[in-house]
Amino acid sequence: MAVPFGYVLALAGIVVALGMVCAVARRNLIMILLGVEVMLNGAAIAFTGAALRWQQLEGQTFVLFIIAVAAAEVSLGLALIVYLYHRTGSLDPQDYQVLK
Repeated sequence: MAVPFGYVLALAGIVVALGMVCAVARRNLIMILLGVEVMLNGAAIAFTGAALRWQQLEGQTFVLFIIAVAAAEVSLGLALIVYLYHRTGSLDPQDYQVLK
């Protein structure tokens, strides 16, 4: 492995932290969804690095499942966001307190 494993884990941690900041700090549903996607990509980086470090394919298999879950989450999430936008005319999460 050309890149040390510690660097890969540091990159994965930074990507997860950036996704968390994006998901928590933004007031827009699309940006929150984007933050969750970035966090899933950070986890995928960590699993890929671990799979390369220990020469096991289970990590890369798990990354394929992460990608599949992320694709399903994006499709359902965007469909819900479009529906809610047409219903209320806003993407602010505070406007959806009525849905509880």
